[in-house]
Amino acid sequence: MAKMKKPVFVTAGYYTVSLGTGRKEFRPKEKRPGVEHYIKEAGEASLAQINDPANIDEGVLGSFMMSRYVRQGNRPGFIPMIHPALVNKPCTGTEGACCSGGLALTVAAKTILADVADTVLTVGVEVQNSVKAVYGADILAGAGHYASQRKKGHAHFFPGQFSDRAGAYFAKYGHDDAREAMALWYVNAIENARRNPKAQEYHNTLEDLFAVGMTPPNPKTFCENINYYDCSKVSDAGTAIIFASEEGLKKLGVDKKDAAQVVSYGQAEADITKLPEDLTVMWTTKAAVQQALADAGLTIDDIGVFEFHDCFSIGGLIALESVGLAQPGKAPEYIKSGAIKIDGKTPVNTSGGLIGYGHPVGASGVRQAVDIWKQLTGKAEDFQIEIDPKRPYGLSISMGGNDITVVSMIFKKTS
Repeated sequence: MAKMKKPVFVTAGYYTVSLGTGRKEFRPKEKRPGVEHYIKEAGEASLAQINDPANIDEGVLGSFMMSRYVRQGNRPGFIPMIHPALVNKPCTGTEGACCSGGLALTVAAKTILADVADTVLTVGVEVQNSVKAVYGADILAGAGHYASQRKKGHAHFFPGQFSDRAGAYFAKYGHDDAREAMALWYVNAIENARRNPKAQEYHNTLEDLFAVGMTPPNPKTFCENINYYDCSKVSDAGTAIIFASEEGLKKLGVDKKDAAQVVSYGQAEADITKLPEDLTVMWTTKAAVQQALADAGLTIDDIGVFEFHDCFSIGGLIALESVGLAQPGKAPEYIKSGAIKIDGKTPVNTSGGLIGYGHPVGASGVRQAVDIWKQLTGKAEDFQIEIDPKRPYGLSISMGGNDITVVSMIFKKTS
């Protein structure tokens, strides 16, 4: 069933610096900003792009583990903090692990489609550098089935799960080409992040990125099949974007050229209590993308720019195959062809993705929407690509857990 019964748009996107290791201003032993800072900075910057904050009808805030990282619950209460005009407006909180921000996008879209609001301020946030890495790994394990998987899992829970995916991929399709492609995924992420002043890896000055990406995994200190450079970083950041109906854009004083249209979305869920049967496929990602494409009447070849949820480089390879850009086992060949590069046929993660920009968990899905909005409206500055008029679409994939909760959204250039 087609979901988009009327036009829905996004506009006024913004995200903060992704703060964490790699940023020159990051001081791990000093007090750092809390969630309030990131929510307020992102929200205020988004509202500054419209005529009057009072024209926002509702708000939604996506975040994963505020209750554990900063001992804070009740997400909706932070939306009115952004501006007095939002006090007493309906607000909602979303949580779906790393897809918490992606779920916030669907809630905003559904609210517009339900005709109960014309404008929805959508925010994502996470502060993760509040705990040591070993405790953070335990917190993040809540994105899987903690009762059945945590005790038997790796000390670094999610790196361990994606190391298992890499091992399965190596066994099925061969090690060397895949390992090189994973290193090239890292290279692409850092090269793109160096174009984005807000990226966590913006200050990365390593000369031979490929050699770094090829660092042999060390199972004694980390994981068997991936290295540290295959991983997204622990990050603190906030991001915001406004969803609006056609009438909503008029209320906000926003011209359509400064908005992108949401043409479809797909949302899929796997059973969190079960591990994937085939680690070389992301079945839930595949289902969500197929839904989005079918509802839009498009094929994967119609998409001009992509935002992939590359929490780990092997996830990028498997996602390429799961969505149909590459055939099974052919992702390494696709990556080596240069197709995913910023000047390639199918640019992926032009601002750095999760590995390059950072992965503030609950903010990542919203950040992806912001970057596609930037690309489609010509606001991406140093990482702007040329949008092919024959492929004026951008597709995002927000994934929670080990391919458990997935939202894919397709956007279209409006002019």
